[in-house]
Amino acid sequence: AQVRQNGARLSTAENAFRQYRWQVKKLLQPGENELVVDFASATRFCAAHNQERMLNMANDALPGAPYLRKAPSHFGWDWGPKLPAVGIWREIRLEGRTTARLEDVHIRQHHENGSVSVELQVQAAVWGSALLSVSVSLTDPAGGVTLAQVPLVDDLGKVHLPVEAPQLWWPNGYGPQPLYHAEVVLLAGAAELDRRQYQIGLRTLELSQPLDEWGRSFTFVVNGVPIFAKGANWIPSDSFPTRLTSDHLEHLIRSAALAHQNMLRVWGGGYYEDETFFDLCDRYGILVWHDFMFACAIYPLDDPQFVENVRHEVVYNVRRLRHRACLALWCGNNEMEAGWVHWGWTRPETAGLKEADMTFFYKTLPIWIKEADPDHAYWPSSPSSGLPHEVPESPTTGDRHLWEVWHSNKPFQFYRQQFPRFASEFGFQSLPALQTVATYAKPDEWNMTSYIMEHHQRNKAGNGKIIAYLTDHYQMPKDFPALVYTTQVLQAEGIRIAVEHWRRQRARCSGALYWQLNDCWPVASWSSIDYYGRWKALHYAARRFFSPVMLSIEDEGTQMGLFITNDRTEPWQGEVRWTLETLSGEAMDAGKHAGSAKPLATTALPRLDFSSLVGPHNARRVVFVAELWQSGACLRRMVAPFVPDKHLELAAPGLDVSIELAGEQLSIRLQADSLARFVELSLEGADVIFSDNYFDLPAGRTVSITCPMPEGWDIAKAKQGLKIRSLKDT
Repeated sequence: AQVRQNGARLSTAENAFRQYRWQVKKLLQPGENELVVDFASATRFCAAHNQERMLNMANDALPGAPYLRKAPSHFGWDWGPKLPAVGIWREIRLEGRTTARLEDVHIRQHHENGSVSVELQVQAAVWGSALLSVSVSLTDPAGGVTLAQVPLVDDLGKVHLPVEAPQLWWPNGYGPQPLYHAEVVLLAGAAELDRRQYQIGLRTLELSQPLDEWGRSFTFVVNGVPIFAKGANWIPSDSFPTRLTSDHLEHLIRSAALAHQNMLRVWGGGYYEDETFFDLCDRYGILVWHDFMFACAIYPLDDPQFVENVRHEVVYNVRRLRHRACLALWCGNNEMEAGWVHWGWTRPETAGLKEADMTFFYKTLPIWIKEADPDHAYWPSSPSSGLPHEVPESPTTGDRHLWEVWHSNKPFQFYRQQFPRFASEFGFQSLPALQTVATYAKPDEWNMTSYIMEHHQRNKAGNGKIIAYLTDHYQMPKDFPALVYTTQVLQAEGIRIAVEHWRRQRARCSGALYWQLNDCWPVASWSSIDYYGRWKALHYAARRFFSPVMLSIEDEGTQMGLFITNDRTEPWQGEVRWTLETLSGEAMDAGKHAGSAKPLATTALPRLDFSSLVGPHNARRVVFVAELWQSGACLRRMVAPFVPDKHLELAAPGLDVSIELAGEQLSIRLQADSLARFVELSLEGADVIFSDNYFDLPAGRTVSITCPMPEGWDIAKAKQGLKIRSLKDT
């Protein structure tokens, strides 16, 4: 864009990720003033540069996008449309200063033997000769205030504030998230010149990578506790960023926290999120792995002017976000090392760019970050082994993207053969809720091969892959609503198998971030929450497989392994009960084990072998049921069949259902005469989040599910609107 003030050209802006500042005092006039931002075509700009040297992105994107510092996914991705939005998307302001303003405030923490102090390094931009000072206040979560004031010397000041009885900030599931508020005021005598406010949480955080028996660890350690990172990848939440509301943003972050997630990876094909996003992550205890905005493409990093533009972007965003409690890691890019190693990027027109790439991400960028933020770890690419363009998918060190399931058509059981140190991407698609499909497709278009359904599937082979995997596990659904339901169950089961396996390997694997949490438009995709905020089956499953204390089954033929994974910092005591039973609930064998689980570890229970009880004669009519109990309550119930679900001889479950009002919550009680597999609850005409959904209900068990009463509803309407479906109904 060309920027003009009262007809005079200020400059050109070619970076959506940075702040621009221009001196306009001499251009201003009394009364009305006119600021003109004259946007040129981003697509023409990129295409013109691409004619000189072709740097096409992956995913069939519009050509030349790497030449412009704009969200890469705006130019098209395999889950989003080609919509390079144009406009002013963050604030514009006119600042009037006399004497001085705050140029930079760097907040650091010092932790030693349980004591904490906060250090603020202040730099001012000064135009006058006044004696300047900076006043700093730190307000604790209870409202107590600590004050300090120091003079500026050579435009610089440093303040140390001891914190009385410090309250530590923890990731979700490991402790509370107390937040402190720092306020910095620049003064000339008693006159206030400038003021800034910051939200901070007191914690230590490091990326620990010691050598071990499997290679090199990749573990985030917070306040001395090794964390298993549980979460998802984050993409832009709307194709048009100014359409995103703070309420919807909070719904997404709160939903991640409700599913026991503690980390989101801000993926490098989007943009640096605004303050509201980080406020929410601070508040809900969601750590942020933050890519810089480079993804799946070759960039002109041999161009000094381009690199200098990026330097402004990096310094601005690192300074803006480095004080955040939620910030866990700076990562150079998404999949660019994998591109150079595996995707055939070395061509005559890219000569010299591989070396420029290595120089930038292994030398230049980490130097910039260390200067601006020495307190956070840097990782060069995702995935990466930490060595320049060497084995970016190493099983012994660094992070991995595991796409053999889906892109390479490997079965779900493939996950159990993989032992990454940190799984930062893996995923499987499903359709969104039927109500969401209905916003873009009419009922006569509800067919996986209709034009509109294929248009809202940006992965070229996506719909065919869904059907192929579906028929491996389930019978062909009887109609389109049943198909929507079954694709969601399929997605949930695939990701469950992966996450449960890697959490069982807690000593070896330190994180599982599935692709992806959210959508930018209504679409068939890898998300667990669709564009309108509706939880898919995967998100309910995540609430179970990310639970702090997780029961899991490792089924191999007629053998069943039981495991308790305990992410808590204290031991867990309870009981595991199991039965081998028919679909109608007749017990063939049963047992129980004292569930004593060590903290921050996985505990294996004795392996069970049912080869003498289960065989071809009855495998379709028998299932293994395991339950996790504590204090008289069943915390988790799992069902493992001995054949694919499509071959189970499921009968009508004969559900007995009662519903009543308990305060402002609906309480729904269900019992089954025969196994009800993947029970789905919905309230027709309302969007609610249930306490559990898409769950198994074996014969004879009772389960109670709650949800908020929709606004304006009564119990009669709730009874009429309640719809229940299980796998047998499809």
